[in-house]
Amino acid sequence: MCRSGRPSPLSQGTVALVPDFIPLPERSSKPRTRGVTHVIDTGLTATEAASLVSSAGPYVDMVRLGWGTAYVTGDLQDKLAAFRDGGVPVMLGGTLTELAWRHGRIDALADWLRELGIEHVEVSSGTLAIPPEEKLDLIRSLGADFTVFAEVGEKDPDALLAPYRWVELIRAALEAGAVQVVCEGRATGDAGLYRKDGEARMGLIDEIAHEIDPELLIFEAPQKQQQTWLIERFGAEVNLGNVKPEDAISLETLRLGLRADTLPHFHA
Repeated sequence: MCRSGRPSPLSQGTVALVPDFIPLPERSSKPRTRGVTHVIDTGLTATEAASLVSSAGPYVDMVRLGWGTAYVTGDLQDKLAAFRDGGVPVMLGGTLTELAWRHGRIDALADWLRELGIEHVEVSSGTLAIPPEEKLDLIRSLGADFTVFAEVGEKDPDALLAPYRWVELIRAALEAGAVQVVCEGRATGDAGLYRKDGEARMGLIDEIAHEIDPELLIFEAPQKQQQTWLIERFGAEVNLGNVKPEDAISLETLRLGLRADTLPHFHA
């Protein structure tokens, strides 16, 4: 279904004027749990964060601080303030959570997150082999104070999980309290849901989506071809993650059929 263009609500009550002469696919308004875009921050400065919010804030539902970047970012507080002022939530990526687990420092990690004002955290096991039950315990314990996203899938492109195992792990994470499950694709888009050349494992994705409500899933999709396939398969409101900051607006045009890759799909 398409809608006529109209003013689009942005964060903090501001409004972006959108032209109304082309009907566009329906899009949920922020805050939303469907059609979300998770942007990966691989080391943005505070100035770059403010620029992202200014230009693409309406299309960014979450910024994930990639791997251990938050641990060594000099202007982290200023960057977090820029996102906060722009109404864009921030999530700590799972790699640092895994590392804190390895060193028995989860409580210290939680204290640090509270100090920073970060309310969202990812629990993963893609780099370190956290036993499944311990991972679920992490989801439960961190879920007492934070909004937890769980990640399922392997970062090693040669480590292939059977579809039924993906489903089992996703269900277990949701039952343990994860609000949504991130399906691994890596920042490079060449593992987990994808083959080494970036091609989607279509059968795997379809089997997962057949068993789990796609609204509870966030498909990592850093590459345009992956974003295009997922949008055409599940619609404009599919949840996508590991999106590069510079691709946030580009992705929104794919969602709305404003780019050649998806234009025929939405404007036949």
